[in-house]
Amino acid sequence: MAVSVSGPAVEGVQAPVKKQRIRQIVLNLENCILTEDKLNNTPSMQDGLDREVETDLRFIGCEFIQTAGILLKLPQVAMATGQVLYQRFYYSKSFVGHNFEIVAMACVVLASKIEEAPRRVRDVLNVFHHMEQLRRKKTPEPLILDQHYMTLKNQVIKAERRVLKELGFCVHVKHPHKMIVTLLQTILLSENNDRLVQIAWNYMNDSLRSDVFVRHPPETIACACISLAARMLQIPLPTNPNWYEVFRISEGEIEDVAFRIFSLYARPEVDVDRVDKIVKDLRAKQQEEKRLKALGTLAKTVTIADEKVAETTVVPLNKILDSNTTALYGPVKKVSGVETKGERDRYKDEDRHRDKDRSRDRTGEKSREREKSRDQGRDRSRERARERSQDRSKDYRRRSSSSEDRSSRKKRKRRSRDRSRSVSLDRRRKHRHRRSRSRPRNTSRVY
Repeated sequence: MAVSVSGPAVEGVQAPVKKQRIRQIVLNLENCILTEDKLNNTPSMQDGLDREVETDLRFIGCEFIQTAGILLKLPQVAMATGQVLYQRFYYSKSFVGHNFEIVAMACVVLASKIEEAPRRVRDVLNVFHHMEQLRRKKTPEPLILDQHYMTLKNQVIKAERRVLKELGFCVHVKHPHKMIVTLLQTILLSENNDRLVQIAWNYMNDSLRSDVFVRHPPETIACACISLAARMLQIPLPTNPNWYEVFRISEGEIEDVAFRIFSLYARPEVDVDRVDKIVKDLRAKQQEEKRLKALGTLAKTVTIADEKVAETTVVPLNKILDSNTTALYGPVKKVSGVETKGERDRYKDEDRHRDKDRSRDRTGEKSREREKSRDQGRDRSRERARERSQDRSKDYRRRSSSSEDRSSRKKRKRRSRDRSRSVSLDRRRKHRHRRSRSRPRNTSRVY
């Protein structure tokens, strides 16, 4: 798709036209169908995993998701979404590089969110822990909230993000369950045949353990399940014209889906521990190869660096120094070339030791300053305590010396108080007498 962008118009000048190419993006609600190349050459097979072992791992993972969904009381559409996401993820990533049980937990969590029935990561971990104990025939015990639990929880959260990233956040799944009911009621007119609907529904749920959802569209899978259920119950289906031609489906596609569904029932019981051991051995072998490859690359790099010996050239002093500088130091050596790894390591070690010595000296100075300030504070507190004790002793001596003449002081106070009282009484009497003598007599009487 091309978009033309024009600039501002200038009088007399034609504005240049720029064409911007935009990538075309197609979004639809159809399930992603993989090509034969991706189906026959999976990442797990490229890592050395056998096809039968990969099929067992796909079956085990889908079985874990279905059982966990039942224990978590999830709707069937959420379990189906989780199994389809699990199948899609392992066509872009390898079972060797990613633990299938962690990815199964992540698919359960993600599918519950997609179908609007979210479950906590803790609940999913508890359910898978319970399933593992039952599989190993142990007494069910609750999952302990320790460091292992936290590590496992973080792995599930990261695996959920990885699934979203690998699928490009296109996690929509078109399920054929409703198509079975609609097709039987409208086209085949089998409204009262509940057993036919139930058996076709069961075949549909069992087909989730296989990879038919990445090989065929949902209409083909629905028609194959109806065909298997009708064949089992010996119910004739319209043949003139064929009932499945309304979806433009061929008989070969229906037979391919039916064969893959029937192959699930013919598979023997899978030993989870054996399959897990095979994957762990391949993973350990792959990690060892990567380690040896890294060591070989490092050794080759060191050899090349050692072979490049630094070249030394004697340059006359007058070509480097100024004319005012005397030639007391002799010729100057100009080093050209690449330093060896040993020299670089030695320089790094010297710098590191020098930094350590400096930090140690700074730490020693700071500790000495802290000790000095601590000693000074201790001396000041001791001096204050000594002064307080001296003041308390002086007060005690003063109080003890004054307690001897306490009674005499009381007597003196009493005498002075009595004297002041007597003086005040005498003054009052004299003042009263003086006032009485100075007041004129009133000899006139009124009758």
